[in-house]
Amino acid sequence: MSPPLTFLYAPADRPDRVAKALDSAADVVLVDLEDAVAPAHKDAARANVLRLLASVARPVQVRVNHPSTPWHAADLAAVAALPLEVGVRLPKVESPEEIRAVAAALPDRALHPLIESALGVERALDIATASPRIASLGLGEADLRSDLGVADDAGLTWARSRVIVAARAARLAPPVMSAYANVRDLDGLAESCRAGRALGFRGRTAIHPVQLATIRAAFLPTPQEIARAREVVERVTGATAAGVGAIALADGTFLDVAMVEQARTVLSLAE
Repeated sequence: MSPPLTFLYAPADRPDRVAKALDSAADVVLVDLEDAVAPAHKDAARANVLRLLASVARPVQVRVNHPSTPWHAADLAAVAALPLEVGVRLPKVESPEEIRAVAAALPDRALHPLIESALGVERALDIATASPRIASLGLGEADLRSDLGVADDAGLTWARSRVIVAARAARLAPPVMSAYANVRDLDGLAESCRAGRALGFRGRTAIHPVQLATIRAAFLPTPQEIARAREVVERVTGATAAGVGAIALADGTFLDVAMVEQARTVLSLAE
C-alpha cells in the first residue's frame, strides 16, 4: 500500500467538523482533544470521540492531552474503549517513560509521539525506540518555535533533520510535516512542502480540507521522477536476468542498492 501523505486535524468539540473530516479525502483523520479544544469543552469533546469513532472504517488517530494535565487519564480511558485500529497521538513527549506509560495503558494500540520541545529533540531516538508500539514520530512546530525562540523555518532546520534521522534509525516511516498555519496561502504551503520533502519528510498534517490537494501534489513524485524510477527498476530486472553485476543508467549513472530502494518507493507513491 502507498504510504499516507495527508493528515487532517479536526477539533473533537466540533462533531460537525469531525464528521466532515471523516468524509474528506485525507489519508488519515486526526481527532484532537488537545490544543484545539478549550478546557471547558474537554468532557464534551471526549464524549464526541466515543460516539463518532465507535466504529470507523478509515485510518484515524486521537490526539490526547499531556500527562501533566487533568484530562490525560480520561482521554486514555476513552481511547481504550475505541476499536484497536484507532491510533493515539501523544503531544509534547520528552521522555521514553511517557511512551511506556501510555503503552501500558493502551496495549496493542499504535502510538504516534510528537516532539515539541528542545528536550524532546535531544531525546528523539530514545523516544522513537521507547516501545514496539510506536508507529510514527512527528514534530509539533508551533510549541517548538516558542521553546527555541525562533521565528522562521531556518531555525527549525536542525530539529527537523534530527527527528527525520531518529525516525529512520528507529526503522519508522519518514515523519510528516507539521501543519501550515495560513490556510489561504496555498503557494506558500506548496513551497514549504517541497522544502520539507527535500529534507526527508513524507506527507503533512493539515488544519483545513482546502490544504489537502496541495499537500498531496507536493509529495507525489513528478513524471520525471517516475520515469527515472521505472528505468532504474527495469535496468536492475534486466541485468539480474542476464547475470550482469554492474548496472548503469543511460546517462552513465551506476546504480547501487539505495538507489533501487528509492526507485521502488517512488513507484509505490506513484501508484
